[in-house]
Amino acid sequence: MNNQTGAQPLTPDQLKLTDRYWRAANYLSVGQIYLMQNPMLREPLKPDHVKPRLLGHWGTTPGLNFIYVHLNRVIKERNKDVLYVCGPGHGGPGMVANTYLEGTYTETYPDITEDVEGMQKLFRQFSFPGGIPSHVAPETPGSIHEGGELGYALVHAYGAAFDNPDLVVACVVGDGEAETGPLAAAWHSNKFLNAKRDGAVLPILHLNGYKIANPTLLARMSDEDLHSLFTGYGYEPFFVEGHEPEKMHQLMAATFDMAFDRIKTIKEQADLKSPERPRWPMIILRSPKGWTGPKVVDGKMVENHWRSHQVPVANCRADDAHRKILEDWMRSYKPEDLFDESGKLKPELRAIAPDGEKRMSAIPHSNGGLLRKELNTPDFRKYAVNVTEPGAVEEQTTKILGDYLRDVIRLNDEEKNFRVFGPDETASNRLGSVFEATDRVWMAETLGSDDHLAADGRVMEVLSEHLCQGWLEGYLLTGRHGFFSCYEAFIHIVDSMFNQHAKWLQVARELPWRKPVASLNYLLTSHVWRQDHNGFSHQDPGFVDLVANKSADIVRVYFPPDANTLLWVGEHCLKTWNRVNVIVAGKQPSPQWLTMDEAEKHCEAGLGKWDWAGSEDGMEPDLVMACAGDVPTMETLAATAMLREALPHLRIRVVNIVDLMALQSPQHHPHGIADSEFDALFTTDRPVIFAYHGYPYLIHRLVYKRANHPNFHVRGFIEKGTTTTPFDMAVMNELDRYHLAIEALHRLPLAADIAEPLITSLNEKLQKHHDYVREHGEDMPEVHDWKWPHSRVSKA
Repeated sequence: MNNQTGAQPLTPDQLKLTDRYWRAANYLSVGQIYLMQNPMLREPLKPDHVKPRLLGHWGTTPGLNFIYVHLNRVIKERNKDVLYVCGPGHGGPGMVANTYLEGTYTETYPDITEDVEGMQKLFRQFSFPGGIPSHVAPETPGSIHEGGELGYALVHAYGAAFDNPDLVVACVVGDGEAETGPLAAAWHSNKFLNAKRDGAVLPILHLNGYKIANPTLLARMSDEDLHSLFTGYGYEPFFVEGHEPEKMHQLMAATFDMAFDRIKTIKEQADLKSPERPRWPMIILRSPKGWTGPKVVDGKMVENHWRSHQVPVANCRADDAHRKILEDWMRSYKPEDLFDESGKLKPELRAIAPDGEKRMSAIPHSNGGLLRKELNTPDFRKYAVNVTEPGAVEEQTTKILGDYLRDVIRLNDEEKNFRVFGPDETASNRLGSVFEATDRVWMAETLGSDDHLAADGRVMEVLSEHLCQGWLEGYLLTGRHGFFSCYEAFIHIVDSMFNQHAKWLQVARELPWRKPVASLNYLLTSHVWRQDHNGFSHQDPGFVDLVANKSADIVRVYFPPDANTLLWVGEHCLKTWNRVNVIVAGKQPSPQWLTMDEAEKHCEAGLGKWDWAGSEDGMEPDLVMACAGDVPTMETLAATAMLREALPHLRIRVVNIVDLMALQSPQHHPHGIADSEFDALFTTDRPVIFAYHGYPYLIHRLVYKRANHPNFHVRGFIEKGTTTTPFDMAVMNELDRYHLAIEALHRLPLAADIAEPLITSLNEKLQKHHDYVREHGEDMPEVHDWKWPHSRVSKA
């Protein structure tokens, strides 16, 4: 099913120049993998010209270079803006080579000059200590996608295309990557692409047949089956197949012309409001793995085989025969025909590449901070809950945030640079107010009974956390803003994607030419303490443990205890850049504790005393009751109220933590508070009963070097769960008010005749709870209807 139209779009001169340029990229790619000296082969290769450790991946690289040179022609002839997303990121040598040929690499790194000396530095630095990584990492100009962990190229490409109507994102999908779950789901992203307001994505499925040591599934499918598969996905597949360079150049050029003509027609006929989905083109490229490399090494097939995946000739320092194969291979590209005497690309070859920002290595979208505009936000204070007394009113905390996000969407309607993402949970997570301002994006069949589906919506919902995360990453990395809400337990589905994005940001922050991009903001709700109805499978607060492992310059974790603190945190996170912000907040009706003025001061500090809740009266406390998270806060306050009533002379301090990273020392995290401040807040020798939303061990990790750490007694989720009542979830994990109060009584230096009757009474309460929920199927009224018993000024 080849697209053999007979077209010969390349003139004889163009054909020669295209092939020479491709050979130049291949030559530079091989040189990066192998050489540290003699870059132009002006003398026979010697052992010390070759790197002692050969690292890198050759197999995919010639195909990537082939695609690159043909995209350059399209860009030049059609004056298009094209972003190249390289799914097989292990083909890093090719992307670096093309960036160097275009001159962008030298502009970015002036010491890598366009001459023999610069070429030697280019070769030496690749996968070398003190040099650059082997993949298409942030250090590579033109890249928004490293491609180390496979599966995310296509979803990043679509994220980049959203709201970029003049952009074409050429996305190379490796046939190994095509076997991953996220990539398989990403083909459906075309159902969310509006041809009028968005750019185009041109997937190029690179079928070179093999992974590391196995054939690939798609490569062993017939053209007919592949055509059926991708037609079913909604694409128009074009096939390019072969191995003879001259024929392949003409075929690829003709196919790119057909694909870009089709994109042009789709864009011209697009209607912003129409849900009719066009059939976007895609290209299926069948070419040999390790194309143009050694065909046989040590009597074994290499080209068009998995043996070409990494380093086809492995022992070039010690083995003369291997070194001869390498030298013959590199000389086959005829470097003297490609570079002048100084080592610079010959001018007739440079002339076939685009100039300035039309170069794929210099397109501003690949350095999204260049395009980022400040997000317009309303005054969050106007959404404040009126809290006359602590706990006097209840609100659905995330619903209040939804009102705020609705107006963020409205205020950025003209800029078209903000979207909300979620896996079919926006309404469930009580953010439904956003549908007063926009709809869900939907480019598929609609029924009269459908709700808030529109071709021009700004809410991205699909039942795939991978797609939500990937779309958002692509959207942010190309200069826009977004917000991702998800059930807390199921954000684990994108643990590894978060890892990769955090690593990208960490490296990008250290590159002065990479401009800051908007932060990736998570709202984790439907959380562990209110998943009593769905059971154990939905109860897991561990994502923040993973987040806390990452660079302190990148990650922030917030536990706002009520709506007013959530509003402050939400606004703050949307205004930050180059970060990953995690907000954990419940969606069920819950007590509201702080006025907006109090919330602002509390959040700006990150943590602090709630004087109205304690009973220390300006004196040193006997006990510190600490809490982080909305349910732990309520349970801590309920325990405090019981202790104050039972022991009116006990001096209790209540400390609430919003910014979890404030618990660390400033040596370990920029938000950490000084030891003196920590000691003043938590004391140096008094018991601290800490009720924490997640796994308790994280708190110990964060405070283990603090003076009073031995007196920290942390309660949190200890992997006890089922389908039960909300309060029973807390009881099962010993985070409830009764267990917290018992823990305090055990840790206080109280006489036995005082402590033991109280502990007995609290244990009786726990037994009463146990019996009540099993008889009635709901929590006891004294729990369900509990209110904070004191006024803001009262200490009684």
